[in-house]
Amino acid sequence: MFFLHLKRGFHLITGKIESQIPELKNVSVGLAHIFIHHTSASLTINENADPTVRQDFESQFNKMVPENAPYYKHTLEGPDDMPAHIKASLMGSSVSIPVTGGQFNLGTWQGIYLCEHRDHASGREITVTVFGE
Repeated sequence: MFFLHLKRGFHLITGKIESQIPELKNVSVGLAHIFIHHTSASLTINENADPTVRQDFESQFNKMVPENAPYYKHTLEGPDDMPAHIKASLMGSSVSIPVTGGQFNLGTWQGIYLCEHRDHASGREITVTVFGE
């Protein structure tokens, strides 16, 4: 388990996760499960090469799930809170990745994103569980 403090947006965290689990190098074949303990941030796997992909994700999600919609009832924590919950549900709270030869077996252009949907989050707790031999 570890914590990340990131500003709003879509952040590649593959390297940060790998650095937090040195035991990964000892797994020749297995599975990693990565879980975020929050309802207003999410995890996903997507392109890791072009940073404009992350900008486009943020723009598209803000268009699909706008702030200050008049039909939101859950508004006490600010205009970004209810949209953050919806975005997190759309993206999901976990990803599973095969482990091969002591490393994540991701595609050539894939990386793990932490999707921070709040303007002022206090930090995010992530648990990584690795199974294998």
